[in-house]
Amino acid sequence: MSRTRVWMDEVSTLFLLAMSSLDDDELSAPTALPGWTRRHVLAHVGWNARALQRLVGWARTGVPAAMYASAEQRVADIEEAAGWEGQRLRELVAAGMADLAADLDGLDDDQWQARLVVQGRTVRAAELPWLRTREVGVHAVDLGAGVTFEDLAEDLCAALLDDVAGRRSSLREDPALLLRDEAGRSWTVEGHGVPMTVTGSVHRLASWLTGRGGEGIRAESGPPPALTPWL
Repeated sequence: MSRTRVWMDEVSTLFLLAMSSLDDDELSAPTALPGWTRRHVLAHVGWNARALQRLVGWARTGVPAAMYASAEQRVADIEEAAGWEGQRLRELVAAGMADLAADLDGLDDDQWQARLVVQGRTVRAAELPWLRTREVGVHAVDLGAGVTFEDLAEDLCAALLDDVAGRRSSLREDPALLLRDEAGRSWTVEGHGVPMTVTGSVHRLASWLTGRGGEGIRAESGPPPALTPWL
């Protein structure tokens, strides 16, 4: 099993434990994500599994399939499921996790190399476990039910920094940055202005670069700069 599949199982367990700690009333509480309650986070994670299953089907059969019918339909599905009774919403999440894992594990070596289109970008099927890990791991933190970036594997957070730094660099909407962790690893974000060095643990840097709080990080001069939204 690839490392990303291991991460996918680990963050799925974290998410399910966080979800099970919340009663129905607590599911209705807002999150730090604009306009989203915890119910919206659960709905998104549940439907994301089904969307990725469609891509697994493409890899298995060779028949192209979109993750979502449209951006509007994706939003509508999340809004609808956010209004479901708590048990039905929890079942959407749990069943989606189990079914996606089973479908991924059913791919053979050739199917893992299939080329798929994900939101306008061509990727190999082997990247799907990472896409799921990223979604579930970060949104487990967004639930605000005790999971933090420190609960995510160190190498997962390093991979997340690779991913987010690359995306922010491609967009060039943020200040230029040089990130350094306590183990001596570094990440560069290409952007505007003279690069600012920001240091901290790999977990805290991942939290900050994904827009989930900057506690425990340090900038070379003044507070860390504000960043544009990410996931």
